[in-house]
Amino acid sequence: MSGAALGLEIVFVFFLALFLLHRYGDFKKQHRLVIIGTLLAWYLCFLIVFILPLDVSTTIYNRCKHAAANSSPTENSNITGFHATATPVPSQHPCFKPWSYIPDGIMPIFWRVVYWTSQFLTWILLPFMQSYARSGGFSITGKIKTALIENAIYYGTYLLIFGAFLIYVAVNPHLHLEWNQLQTIGIAAANTWGLFLLVLLLGYGLVEIPRSYWNGAKRGYLLMKTYFKAAKLMTEKADAEETLEDVMEEVRKVNESIKYNHPLRKCVDTILKKCPTEYQEKMGRNMDDYEDFDEKHNTYPSEKSLVKLHKQVIYSVQRHRRTQVQWQILLEQAFYLEDVAKNETSATRQFVHTFQSPEPENKFLQYFYNPTVEWYWECLLRPWFYRILAVVLSIFSVIVVWSECTFFSTTPVLSLFAVFIQLAEKTYNYIYIEIACFLSIFFLSICVYSTVFRIRVFNYYYLASHHQTDAYSLLFSGMLFCRLTPPLCLNFLGLTHMDSSISHQNTQPTAYTSIMGSMKVLSFIADGFYIYYPMLVVILCIATYFSLGTRCLNLLGFQQFMGDNDMTSDLVDEGKELIRREKRKRQRQEEGENRRREWKERYGHNREDSTRNRNVHVDPKESNLSDISTNRSASKYTRANNRTERDRIELLQDVEPLDFNAETFTDDPLESEPGRYQPGGRYLSMSHSRIFDDV
Repeated sequence: MSGAALGLEIVFVFFLALFLLHRYGDFKKQHRLVIIGTLLAWYLCFLIVFILPLDVSTTIYNRCKHAAANSSPTENSNITGFHATATPVPSQHPCFKPWSYIPDGIMPIFWRVVYWTSQFLTWILLPFMQSYARSGGFSITGKIKTALIENAIYYGTYLLIFGAFLIYVAVNPHLHLEWNQLQTIGIAAANTWGLFLLVLLLGYGLVEIPRSYWNGAKRGYLLMKTYFKAAKLMTEKADAEETLEDVMEEVRKVNESIKYNHPLRKCVDTILKKCPTEYQEKMGRNMDDYEDFDEKHNTYPSEKSLVKLHKQVIYSVQRHRRTQVQWQILLEQAFYLEDVAKNETSATRQFVHTFQSPEPENKFLQYFYNPTVEWYWECLLRPWFYRILAVVLSIFSVIVVWSECTFFSTTPVLSLFAVFIQLAEKTYNYIYIEIACFLSIFFLSICVYSTVFRIRVFNYYYLASHHQTDAYSLLFSGMLFCRLTPPLCLNFLGLTHMDSSISHQNTQPTAYTSIMGSMKVLSFIADGFYIYYPMLVVILCIATYFSLGTRCLNLLGFQQFMGDNDMTSDLVDEGKELIRREKRKRQRQEEGENRRREWKERYGHNREDSTRNRNVHVDPKESNLSDISTNRSASKYTRANNRTERDRIELLQDVEPLDFNAETFTDDPLESEPGRYQPGGRYLSMSHSRIFDDV
C-alpha cells in the first residue's frame, strides 16, 4: 500500500475539482485557457488539503522510528552478558508502518512542486489571464497589451512589498542575505497576506455555517428568504435587461454608421457575434449599402471606443443570461418550498407536487424516493437532521475558536486539536490520526472556501452555479484559493503542534513545513503576527453572530435579509406577489397543454383518417388549381355543418383569455399551435402559407 493512498487521493481530488468547476463554469462557451487555469488552481488547493493528513501520519511514524534508532544503543549498553534478557525495542516503540505510508523523499518534492506552481498561478499567471479575459480587444496582441498595462500597478505593488522585506533584512546586522533566506522572505510575505484574509473569512464561516443549518430547520424561514431573494433578483433582472437594451442600441448605431467597406467593419462583426441571436437578426449586416465611408460629414467611432463597446457587450450579455437562469432556478425553489409548507399538514403523508419536474426522473431513484419517503424526509426528518448538524458544527466552531486563542501554549497543552493528536500519537493509531486531521482541516477549509463561494462584490466578483460564472470570477476564485490554502495549512499544523516553530521542540518537522523554511529570518512575523493575529477570530465571530456586517450594509442602502426590518418585510411581500404571479402563469400554461393533449386524443385519429381518405381518392394527374379551390370550398362548408367541427370550436373557445400582464402574448401555448382558432375569426390551417398542406 506504499504510495497507493497518495495516488488514489490525487485521482479523487482531480474529479472533485472537475465536478465543481463544471457546476460553476461553462466548458462549451468559456475559453480553454480559463478552464485549464481555474481547474489547475482549484485542483492544487484541494490536493494540499487532502494530502496533508498523510504527511502528518508519515511524520509521526518517522519520529517514532528515529526515537527507536536513538534509544537502541543506550539499551544495548545496559546488557550484562545475557543476550536473552535484552529489552526488545519493538515492544517499547511499536513503530509499524501506517497503511498510507509515503516513502522518504517523495513528499518534499511533491510539496515543492505543488506549492510553487500554486504561487506562480496566483501571483503571475491568473492576474494576467483575468485582464486578458476581460479585455475587449479584437486581437491577441491587443488583449496582451491591455493585460500588461492593467497589471503594471499590480506587479509594482508586489515589488514594493518584497523590497520592504529585503531592506529590513539588509539593514539588520545579525542577518546575512542568502538564497534560502530570500526564499523565506517571499514565502513569509505571501503567507502574511493570506493569513490576514484567512482570519476574516474564517470568522464569518465559523458562525454563519452552523446558523444557516439551524435557520434552515425553522418552518417558513427558507420560504421567506426565497421571497426576499426573488424581489431582489427581479430588480437585478430588470436592470440587466435595461442595460442590455442600452448596449444593443449603441451596437445598432455603430452597425448602421460603419458600412461594409469600412476598415473597422471586422470589429463590428466581432461585436455582433457576441450579441444575442434575436438582436443579430434585427440588426443584420448592411451589405447592400454602398455609401462611401470617407465623406467628411460622417463621424465614425474610433477603434478604442469599439474596444470599450465590445467589453460592455460581453459583460451585459453575460449578466443578462445569468439573471434569466437564476430567476428560473429561484422559481423552482420557491414552488418546492411552498409545496413543503402545504404538505406539512397532509393527512395522507404523501408528498404532492404542484408542478411536475420537466426533467425525466430516474426510475431507480423514484422507486426508493417515492412520495411517502419524500414526505417523511421533507416534512419530518430534515428539520431535525439540520438541527443536529447545526449543533455538531457549532461544537466544532467552539473548538476551533478555543484552539486559535491557545495554540501557542505548549506547557500545558491547551489546544484541543493538539491534545487529540498527541493522545493518538502515544498509541500510534494512524487511522485515528488521519481521520482526526482530515476532519479538522476539512472543517476549516469548508468555513473558508464556502465564504469564498458566498461573497459577492457587486457584479465585480460573483460565483453563480449552473454554469453562470464568468471567466473573471472563476480566475479570481482560483487566485483566492491559492493564496488562502498555504496559510490555512500552516495554521492547522500550528493548532496541532506539528509545527516546530510553535511547539518549540527539537523534533522532525513535516515535509510541508520543511519547504516553508525557517521563519527565524523574520522573527517579528514568526513570534508575533502568526501567533497573536489569529486571536482576532473571536471578535469576528462575535460580530458575525450579532450580524453587524449585515446591519451596516443595510444602513448603507444594500438590502439584506433581516427579520426585524420593515424593508425586509416589504421585499418579502413583493417577492411573494411575484412568485404568485409566476405560479398562476405556469398553471395556465399547463392547463392549455392539457386541453391541447385532450383535443389530440379525442380528434387526432379522426383527422388523420379523413386526411388519409382524401389522399387516397385524389388523382394527381387530374388535380389542378381550380379543383383544389373547389374541393377546399366544399370541404369548408361541409366541415362547418359537421358536429365534430362544432365540438372543436366549442372546446377551443373554453380556453382562458391571454394574460396581458405577461411580457409577450406568446406566453400562451395555444397561440403558436397550428390549426387553432384566432381572434380574427379564422384558422391558422387556412392561411395562405398552409393552403396546400392537405393536398
